[in-house]
Amino acid sequence: MSGFLLPRASLPARVTLTTGKPRAGTIFVGARVPQHDGPETPLEMLNRPESFFPFRPNDGEILLVAKGQTVALTIEHGPIGDPDRLSAAKQLQLEVVLANGSTMAGRAAVELPEQHSRALDYLNATTAPFFELSTDESTHFVNRAHVLFARPRD
Repeated sequence: MSGFLLPRASLPARVTLTTGKPRAGTIFVGARVPQHDGPETPLEMLNRPESFFPFRPNDGEILLVAKGQTVALTIEHGPIGDPDRLSAAKQLQLEVVLANGSTMAGRAAVELPEQHSRALDYLNATTAPFFELSTDESTHFVNRAHVLFARPRD
């Protein structure tokens, strides 16, 4: 059976769940995907239909984390993404207030038609559970189900 396992790449990450403090550790993404060159992105992994993902806390054994109980996953210093796509995308400044009372702010790269490229359009553009907010230091992958409201900061 182990001959059918797909190669994985590991990334340092911080997971914020609905309860408890954020935990630092490692997530695992596909080493290759058919959609593009390189490994699977954390956003792709989180938006896959599976309900759980593996996470190895720095202080323990692997946990199988429920995506529905994941408020956010944060990757420090990245991922940068495709520079050509980033330069073509409109950058929205957005702040979100989460159900646990915390806030996250960052830039959202919007690749939508010009007449539909507001913050509201970005948040409503897909039914995927997670969306991305980037800062100079990190990228947050935020679970829509745990967002109380968002504020455009443009």
